[in-house]
Amino acid sequence: MRHGFVKVAAATPDIRVADVEFNKENICRGIEEAEKANAKILVFPELCVTGYTCSDLFDHAVLLKAAKKALLEIAEFTRDRDLLVFVGVPLEVDGKLYNVAAALNHGKILGLTTKTFLPNYGEFYEMRQFTPGPEKARYISFNGEEIPFGPQILFQAAEMEDLIVAAEICEDVWSPIPPSIGAALEGATVLVNCSASDETIGKDTYRRELIAGQSARLIAGYIYANAGEGESTTDLVFGGHNIIAENGTILKESSRYRNEIIYSEFDLERIAGERRKNTTFQTAQERSLIRVGFQIEKGETSLTRTFPKKPFVPSDEQTRAARCEEILTIQAMGLKKRLAHTNARTAVVGISGGLDSTLALLVTAKAFDMLGRDKKDILAVTMPCFGTTDRTYQNACEMSKKVGATLIEVPIAEAVNIHFRDIGHDPEDHSVTYENGQARERTQVLMDLANKTWGMVIGTGDMSELALGWATYNGDHMSMYGVNASVPKTLVRHLVKYAADDTEDEQLREVLYDVLDTPVSPELLPPKDGDIAQKTEDLVGPYELHDFFLYFMLRFGYEPAKIYRLACSTFEGEYDRETILKWLKTFCRRFFSQQFKRSCLPDGPKVGTVALSPRGDWRMPSDACVAVWMKELETL
Repeated sequence: MRHGFVKVAAATPDIRVADVEFNKENICRGIEEAEKANAKILVFPELCVTGYTCSDLFDHAVLLKAAKKALLEIAEFTRDRDLLVFVGVPLEVDGKLYNVAAALNHGKILGLTTKTFLPNYGEFYEMRQFTPGPEKARYISFNGEEIPFGPQILFQAAEMEDLIVAAEICEDVWSPIPPSIGAALEGATVLVNCSASDETIGKDTYRRELIAGQSARLIAGYIYANAGEGESTTDLVFGGHNIIAENGTILKESSRYRNEIIYSEFDLERIAGERRKNTTFQTAQERSLIRVGFQIEKGETSLTRTFPKKPFVPSDEQTRAARCEEILTIQAMGLKKRLAHTNARTAVVGISGGLDSTLALLVTAKAFDMLGRDKKDILAVTMPCFGTTDRTYQNACEMSKKVGATLIEVPIAEAVNIHFRDIGHDPEDHSVTYENGQARERTQVLMDLANKTWGMVIGTGDMSELALGWATYNGDHMSMYGVNASVPKTLVRHLVKYAADDTEDEQLREVLYDVLDTPVSPELLPPKDGDIAQKTEDLVGPYELHDFFLYFMLRFGYEPAKIYRLACSTFEGEYDRETILKWLKTFCRRFFSQQFKRSCLPDGPKVGTVALSPRGDWRMPSDACVAVWMKELETL
């Protein structure tokens, strides 16, 4: 289970009501299939050994004896199989009948988790046959061994300390205070549910939201195995709706009305990391629950779950459109407040014809609309110099006019050449001094124009550039309010596209689409044959890779080797492993070395879960060493 991944499964076997032998054979068949798939945790439905719908047949000793015998045989079937199995079974203890989830591992019954909340309403009448489980687990004698019996029993893997499993049964998770809450607070990272939830109109949606919500609330993995075809249809139909969720996300879901096994992988490192960061997730100070060890061999977990190539960008078009509208509103609301608070008469935006400055201009226009102010007080400043191409220049001018801003052109080539003369720099030396001299001259122009017009300079730089330090210190790095500071480059593109599709001005739409087609460039080196000579992604690497690295490094704190593994899997066929490793090394090296630029970052609105503000989400010493990260990368 390298990198904390563990494969899990939820199974709905074919059963016959009260045909214990038939059911046992199909449960064992499911165990065999799951083992071949390398699953380490397997969950079956509630009372699947007998069938959930046996009704008053549960009062018959012959059925209960057959169920106990079958349970022992299923346990024996696991002896040479490397997985933890949960099976639903009726069990008589001290003259009372209990609804139990039995945990089986390497031939042993490790524990018997009881159902706490018995539904006795609507179509359910479990209290007719069953007794609610005890308040706390205790040991009982079962088949000559002392075995834990009761709720919230914790099963902890000997070879993987973060893998702690607890079970609950069907109605337990629907109750106001599910037993899984207490189990999670004492360390359970994986929660399983042996369930028999029938199908009624809309219940599948509620069930899905319930399981996803519980996994999110408890920052855990949740495996939900539901009864299916084979249960009695006298009054009910069971759909075999199985769900595997992790921290609010549905990883895998079965088709209803078809008995099957579903698989996915939990990321235990992610779960543990999220719990460490979440200060409101308070673990129990003292342990009160019974813990039972179990054995599974450590090995390589093949991944079936996928990871988004663009984790900052929703893949669903409708969701993406709603997200874009929300982000633009957050950006504009932040700027609106700052403009009103400072009584700024103008907003000054350096407009280059590139993606970032285009987004900043669109956000500023939206903020002015919110304030009910005339957009002519937006000063869109184009500052052509050595690397400016006609394409970007024309786009900058045209979009400024179309949004209603006041276009100001300030050519800076002469001023930059005078500056080069003053500091003794040869203009033919196209070094970093040549590039940054232009960026700082542009910032000086913007700042002074803002002073002259009682205005505010609106920053254009995005979060991906800040992560890489791809900004001129005290040049485009500086502003009075940075509206794009927490928007990654891959998302900037979709925000501009959304604005283009949303506008009714056909000419503006054409300009915005041309901006989207323009290569990303700071345009600080002279053009070649009239075209952009300096393409950012050729120099620093593809932004889709860097945003992928940024998301998984900051959002979950993944180590470089794990990020590399996920990137190789996700971008297979697009980038070879050597290329991914090359840019991952670049990302780590630059992320550490460029923190000093982020430490003095201007204010700007947070829009997502990952942000780099030194006042909020990311507080890092500017002189922190990257040695540990690079050492791991060198071993790959």
